[in-house]
Amino acid sequence: MNDVSVIAYFAGDPTRTYQLAQWLEVLEILDRVHPVGLVLRDPDSAELIGSRTDLTVLTAPTFPELTELYAELDAKVVLYCNNSVLNFESLVDSRMLHVHVNHGESDKQSMASNNAKAYDRVFVAGDAAVERYVAGLLDFDASRLVRIGRPQLDLPRTPLLEPSPRRTVMYAPTWEGDAEYNDYTSVEVLGEQIVRAILEVPDVRLVYKPHPKVTTSLTPGIAEAHLRIMGLLDEAVRLDPEAGHTQVLTGDILAVMPGCDAMVTDVSSVGLDWLYLHTDKPIFLTDPHCDVEALHHQAPISRCADLVDPTSIDRLTSLLADRLAHDEHHLARVAMRHHYFDDLHVGESTGRFLAEVSQLVALRDQLVARGADAAITA
Repeated sequence: MNDVSVIAYFAGDPTRTYQLAQWLEVLEILDRVHPVGLVLRDPDSAELIGSRTDLTVLTAPTFPELTELYAELDAKVVLYCNNSVLNFESLVDSRMLHVHVNHGESDKQSMASNNAKAYDRVFVAGDAAVERYVAGLLDFDASRLVRIGRPQLDLPRTPLLEPSPRRTVMYAPTWEGDAEYNDYTSVEVLGEQIVRAILEVPDVRLVYKPHPKVTTSLTPGIAEAHLRIMGLLDEAVRLDPEAGHTQVLTGDILAVMPGCDAMVTDVSSVGLDWLYLHTDKPIFLTDPHCDVEALHHQAPISRCADLVDPTSIDRLTSLLADRLAHDEHHLARVAMRHHYFDDLHVGESTGRFLAEVSQLVALRDQLVARGADAAITA
């Protein structure tokens, strides 16, 4: 255990383990270069993550246990995939470099958190993320930002959908967030209407792939709307069993995307993953709050997508049919992909990630040695 060089720290409960889970394959690649240990604060989360990886999984429920574990490990770099309040208990350790890597590239307001000031480095996807931090935070040191792309998008995945002669449209809404300012979901306001509109497009297969937290939401409006959407799907399957309409409530959405021809989604990382991997396919972005100007400002991807809001939902069926036949925004998406992900191609982000972590591992050793020399001189 003492040879752990890089720690991936996670303090969330089991409902949030998707944040760490999407990094596991990348961390397994990193482990070949620098031994990786996963440090989790919640035992149930540790058990769940442990069932999905061969990486070393360590649990430290209390702060004293965490400090004792860190002293035993003597690791060099810690990676954080979210902004949990309990991250600050890990940040107390001053003999490691602390790096925020987040769990996706998104235009949600929470993506440019003031918490970023606590980390030695913040890994981001590209130019759009840099602008988000610089514009959104006061007196932020932008030199801490390191552009690495999205390593998760480099990984090959076995498609989850069976091939279909029909065109496939995915509805992939996000959840309601843990605060009003971070609520971008369309499930309650537009979800049923979106599903009905997709089902009315001729020769189309509908795939419903909600954010994992939509399926477990305790918000009555979200939970009830989700159940009604599931009911609409069940009825569509009953009426036309050959169409192949389906819901995918578990599994990796990136493995669902290859089988789709268009997607309707909310402001979230999902739309940007689609932009990166499937730039040649149409995307429809929801605007539940009917504020186009604000959406264009906050989410640049909206400028190369067709927007769906309460005033335009009645036209979604015809618009979907038209875009599947005539994709008018392809060139705009190509330019927007560059804005979010620089000029990276699939496969290059992982190389950047490994190189940057290696540099930080070496830097930490240099800094510790320099501190020891200074102490001796003093």
